[in-house]
Amino acid sequence: MSSLCGIDEAGRGPLAGDLVIAGCILHRAIDGLNDSKKLSEKTRESLYEIIIQNSTYHIVKFSPKDIDDNGISRCLKRGLEEIMQNLPCNSYLFDGNSTFGVNGLQTMIKADGKIPEVSAASILAKVTHDRNIIRDAKIYPMYEFEKHKGYGTPRHVELIKQHGYCEIHRRSYKLKALEPKELTKPTLF
Repeated sequence: MSSLCGIDEAGRGPLAGDLVIAGCILHRAIDGLNDSKKLSEKTRESLYEIIIQNSTYHIVKFSPKDIDDNGISRCLKRGLEEIMQNLPCNSYLFDGNSTFGVNGLQTMIKADGKIPEVSAASILAKVTHDRNIIRDAKIYPMYEFEKHKGYGTPRHVELIKQHGYCEIHRRSYKLKALEPKELTKPTLF
């Protein structure tokens, strides 16, 4: 049995797209691993192929509907449990500071930049998330998902105001900029 399974997620914060959680057990050292956010898209794509050829991994995806129906924390907990069930290992390390109530899981802040197995999981999760949202950008071109990857950039918020929500938006994520303006009461002197 392998000694360490690294786990990370991508897509926790966006207004649209899937939440992706990846677990990874490396079979050999891979040069160039780092926090996926610190790597170029081209480098992530290249490392993704190397990682899947040199590891045992499991990737879990939750749709926007799953997130809206169950909440992000419950989805994270279910994803972490699924990875641990599918990747038998001596220890599991998740990037961040919360176990989401999962027993037998260790956490470390910024593990995705320090621990190769977590870096690899970070890359698997980010590439999977980005590929999915780029695929969705072709279905919903008016939202420009390929540019902001579903995150709440000012441009994305403006496009939601113009076009409303689509199927891949998370309705449970509330943004003040998208809420109806409250009527103000006149001040009486």
